[in-house]
Amino acid sequence: MNQSSKHEKRRETFGSRLGFVLAAAGAAVGLGNIWGFPTQAASNGGGAFLLVYLVLIFVVAFPMLVVEMAIGRYGQANPVDSMRTLNSKPIAQRFGAAVGWLGLSVPSAVLAFYSIVGGWIICFMLAAIAGLIGFTEQANWLKGFSIERNLFGTISFYVLTILIVQGGVKHGIEKWSTRLMPALFILFSVLFIYIMMQQGAVEGLKHYLIPDFDKIWDRQLILAAMGQGFFSLTIGGCSMLIYGSYLNKKENLPKMAFSVTCIDTSVAFIAGLVVLPAMFVAMNNGVQIYADDGSLLSSDTLVFTVLPLMFNSLGVLGQLFAVVFFLLLTIAALTSSISMLECPVALVSERFNTKRTPTSWLLGGLIALFSIVIVYHFGALFGLVATLSTQYLQPFAALMFCLFGGWVWNRNAKFKELESGFSEFRSSLFGKIWPWYVRFVCPVLVVAIIWASLS
Repeated sequence: MNQSSKHEKRRETFGSRLGFVLAAAGAAVGLGNIWGFPTQAASNGGGAFLLVYLVLIFVVAFPMLVVEMAIGRYGQANPVDSMRTLNSKPIAQRFGAAVGWLGLSVPSAVLAFYSIVGGWIICFMLAAIAGLIGFTEQANWLKGFSIERNLFGTISFYVLTILIVQGGVKHGIEKWSTRLMPALFILFSVLFIYIMMQQGAVEGLKHYLIPDFDKIWDRQLILAAMGQGFFSLTIGGCSMLIYGSYLNKKENLPKMAFSVTCIDTSVAFIAGLVVLPAMFVAMNNGVQIYADDGSLLSSDTLVFTVLPLMFNSLGVLGQLFAVVFFLLLTIAALTSSISMLECPVALVSERFNTKRTPTSWLLGGLIALFSIVIVYHFGALFGLVATLSTQYLQPFAALMFCLFGGWVWNRNAKFKELESGFSEFRSSLFGKIWPWYVRFVCPVLVVAIIWASLS
């Protein structure tokens, strides 16, 4: 028996279609949806941004999501080894492996700063609980910005992430995704009903849902919506490639990718339904949201400043819903962080045949050490690592995945992979458009996103 067939035999797959869709959607659903999307919508004209975003997520992000998931399922391995399988020529394999390593650097770098933000969210949730039960001093410490508090939050977030990843695909990632994602929707629904009962919420809802058609052709708005859709689905972040490698060959891959896109987009949409009316409730209660020139104040810290002020202004019930809101954010952050840690864990456990539990703790611990260094040198490193990973590494990795998927991957092998679970792929409208679209249109759109983020 050769090495590859042994390797395929011991490789886990998701136990159910729903498990895969919820896990992959969970990887995509993160702070970008609940923090980033409403902030972008509030900064870019509300309804106009929403309309452009909904169009672009299916025009830009969805076709590239199919590429990443297809590469992963075809390679049946970690990002480095999956990229090597796309072409039999030695030089293409070497370049493919290099692209895989570049891709693998993205989730590791993102996790290093993302887990610090995840730690803040856990601290705010615990602060809301402490405030409810009268532990004012502890609540103030948890809401403060000290090195000790940031370390406590960051390490707590890593421990939760590692505990899920060590369980493997079925008993860790799938098991917890099928619990956490429905919880996310239930908590959102409860929060939406509560906020809509407050004074000022209807104005926020109108601002969000009724587009100003004069703004939809604004170049900055279009680029912001394209970038948000791109980052929302973690294109170039390797999570979709690694989850694709655990997908059964019998599944219709474009259909699975479409389901993931729809769930991810619906979470972003619902987040807007909650956050924008909440902002207008806060404004109604005397909290300043917009500057005199119409720009959004505290856009980077919206969920940590504006929304807690709104909850505080609504008494005990408001405090209770502060707990719900930050629990919701913790869930969203965790469903993303487990996919980020899974990428290096899959590589090491496959390459060196190591056990998953020690591998998860070792690699999680190493990335956590980097996060601790960032916590101690926050002013110098946090913004630098965030910018480097999201504005440089991730878009460039996405461009490379797109070019390899479109140009380097053998056409017949690519078509055969897409036909697994979707026998009519070649004759379908999607099958006629997608191959050339990924070759020509997607790279141009990704370059536009890179250019916009750098300019």
